[in-house]
Amino acid sequence: MSEKQAASVNRLSVYSDAFRQFICTDWADYSDELPSRLPATGPAAGRRAKLAAQFPGQRLVIPAGGLKVRNNDCDFRYRPDSAFAHLTGLGTDREPEAVLVLEPTESDHRAVLYFHPRVDRRQEEFYADSRYGEMWVGQRESLEDMQALTGLECADIDDLPEILKRALVPTRVLRETDPEITQLVEANCQADAEANDEALKVACSELRLIKDDFEIAQLQLACDLTALAFESVVREMTTAQASSRGERWIEGIFGLHARHVGNAIGYDTIVAAGDHANTLHWIGNDGPIRAGDLLLMDAGIELDSLYTADITRTLPISGHFTQAQCQVYDAVLAAQQAGIDAAKPGAMFLDVHRAAVRVLAETFEQWGILPVSAEEALAEDGGQWRRWMVHGTSHMLGLDVHDCAHALRQNYTDGVLEPGMVLTVEPGIYFKSTDLLVPPELRGIGVRIEDDIVITADGCKNLSDKLPRTADDIEAWMSRLM
Repeated sequence: MSEKQAASVNRLSVYSDAFRQFICTDWADYSDELPSRLPATGPAAGRRAKLAAQFPGQRLVIPAGGLKVRNNDCDFRYRPDSAFAHLTGLGTDREPEAVLVLEPTESDHRAVLYFHPRVDRRQEEFYADSRYGEMWVGQRESLEDMQALTGLECADIDDLPEILKRALVPTRVLRETDPEITQLVEANCQADAEANDEALKVACSELRLIKDDFEIAQLQLACDLTALAFESVVREMTTAQASSRGERWIEGIFGLHARHVGNAIGYDTIVAAGDHANTLHWIGNDGPIRAGDLLLMDAGIELDSLYTADITRTLPISGHFTQAQCQVYDAVLAAQQAGIDAAKPGAMFLDVHRAAVRVLAETFEQWGILPVSAEEALAEDGGQWRRWMVHGTSHMLGLDVHDCAHALRQNYTDGVLEPGMVLTVEPGIYFKSTDLLVPPELRGIGVRIEDDIVITADGCKNLSDKLPRTADDIEAWMSRLM
């Protein structure tokens, strides 16, 4: 038993010899029927080939990451590293402490998945190991099962140290994902310097810049399911108003749907009523839901494949916008539409942001709250408009809600949009209740509208268009549901 396995054995129990003998007897045989291939594993093979082609003659080590202790003997719910999930097709809670190794051959790379397979029921792990034991976490896959699930050659993780020693070839590892694997690589391999490992991290991130057909279909499904969850939220709006912490009620309704139809939420849900909407990352969600206020909800369902939606709608809690709320809402909608119109192949990624904030700056000038002209505010040495829209308008979306985060600047924020890229468009206006530069009737109003779009050959497609966007359409939609 490895040191890591030994650490997870239940230390609170002492097992007698009689129990050890009894617990291991009279169990049905494991089924000979192999599981079906996971849908995401097919496209993963092509991604591995693309990544490996960038590093000929080099071993690539992609860990899944290990379990993390929440407290005492309880772990956080597990989620594999996104690069590992992208290159293996394993999602949900698969596969703690596994490692994908792309081993160089004369002409290509051989992919091997090292993981902890289930053990014979006669071994102590079966009943005593709280992380891997079948009594504790359920029946795990055998080597043959995992190979059937993934289409990958599979091996026991205990074999990895010897394999790494066997052939001293240049080796790169995703360093931060699993420090123990990084130490193992450094101790046994002709490992590149940390600076060179950075190139692997960048490559894994940039591999996700352009989504394949499977990924786009998953993101479309995530958006569709998220739209249905938003509908359920609207149906619960009246109930939420009766709660002292109505934001939590709304959060719970959305989370119920996320766990029922997907894996989980893709990120902490923002449910921000009234002035809370002006705190960009409001995740406390402990406030009341009051008639007459707006509710800003930023939420997305993550599928079992780990692809997530990221959608924001700002809704009138009573079902109807006031004149002041509509004034702000329509300004944000116009800015968002300008951003969406700018999202097309050949445009710069930042063109989406520039188009949206130009509308906002011109609006702020018209409202008389900018201290300078819109042009001056938009200049490099200006930026006054940021007081009411401090964040960026877009980010990439995929396995991570902020996907491709390690891509080089010149290929992402300073890069060119290409078909297959999926990004958000999410301008907002945030007028804090304490902002004395804002007309009194607008103070405390926060609005953000966010949709997920995919760049197409001649423009873009809105993946989240099943949710209404205009004020009139939102009111009509809510009236049918409330």
